[in-house]
Amino acid sequence: MIILLKIAVQSLLNRKMTFILTVFSIALSIMLFLGIERIKLGAKESFSNTISKTDLIVGSRGSGIQLLLYTIFHMGNATNNISWSSYESIKNNPEVSWTIPYSLGDSYNGFRVIGTDQNLYEHYRFFGDKKIEISEGHVPNNIFETALGFEVAKKENLKIGDKISLTHGISDGPGILTHKDKPFTIVAILKETTTPLDRAVYITLEGMEAIHIDWVNGSPALPGKETPQNQIKKENIQIGQITSFLVGAESRISALGLLREINNFKKEPLMAVIPGAALSQLWETISYAEIAFQIISIFVIMIGIIGMMVSIYTSLENRRREMSILRAIGTSYKSIVFLLISESFIISLFGCILGYILCCGFIQISQPIILNKFGILIPFLNLQSTEYIYLIIVILISCIIGIIPAVKAYKNSLSDGLSIKI
Repeated sequence: MIILLKIAVQSLLNRKMTFILTVFSIALSIMLFLGIERIKLGAKESFSNTISKTDLIVGSRGSGIQLLLYTIFHMGNATNNISWSSYESIKNNPEVSWTIPYSLGDSYNGFRVIGTDQNLYEHYRFFGDKKIEISEGHVPNNIFETALGFEVAKKENLKIGDKISLTHGISDGPGILTHKDKPFTIVAILKETTTPLDRAVYITLEGMEAIHIDWVNGSPALPGKETPQNQIKKENIQIGQITSFLVGAESRISALGLLREINNFKKEPLMAVIPGAALSQLWETISYAEIAFQIISIFVIMIGIIGMMVSIYTSLENRRREMSILRAIGTSYKSIVFLLISESFIISLFGCILGYILCCGFIQISQPIILNKFGILIPFLNLQSTEYIYLIIVILISCIIGIIPAVKAYKNSLSDGLSIKI
């Protein structure tokens, strides 16, 4: 058997270009398959670990998935706001342990601006029990103070003490309406979390109200009519509404009672969702796309395997003398079959190894790009047990497919093979 393996290796080396191209085609399909699995795993882990130990997310009535996306993952926009009085009413419920208010709607060079309070830094948890930590500076307290997420500070090359002007509305760039007359001073930069927390600008609720204090019906004040920044006092600001808020209940049973109470809130149409349940709905929604990608990757792998079979099969015409000589010196049918199956095994094995290496390279290059753009951390390629099984199945199918050219080689007659002119 070892001799036949050596013959198989030597035969493949004699057809280097065909061998390399066939291995590369299988490697690309394996890279695609493993890459899709990594992205799927990374998306689920990133989404699931972004928020922990929060019992409810509350916002205006609408889609639970949409509420989850715009509050936690900075995707999409709210359909409506919540009055401050309704927020205060729920906040003061004896079953509520803590709340984190969110006021959204502005941006800075494509990064979302979040108006919130001290509770964000005290109660927000991610990756289990991790809390937000300050890398430099202190938590914003005054009206025109801001804290930057790690990626914001890194990408915009900002530091403590710098001033920034926020943009009205959500935009991918600088935007059109900028609050240039009311700049914010950077007083904190957060530690990296590899979550959407890194890609946001955090100000106080009073700061969010202050930059719109002289706006009328959604339009900015006329030039020269703006309220001077130094005349805006924190104690004079009245918060009218927020976008959403997070709730920590006294107990799990209390959370279920609050869920019913908020969903039946009479003052205004509100909705509360359990983060885990909303995530489950999200996965169910995108499961069809996930299945479609898996089917595509399986088809790509099968095309690569079939391409390998065709390559071996078509090469038999040029190897009929080789096969006939082997049979003439007494090589058995089983040995001929083993020889060609060994070639299939070697090609698929090298294809899987090269595909793994290419996928690692792809992850190394694309990981920071995907993390910055979408907030999804693609994990490095420590193969899961299911992925090992998939790769073994690919190799086994390749060996089974290799039987087809093996049968063809066996059927080529000895006399026909020896009579070929060279």
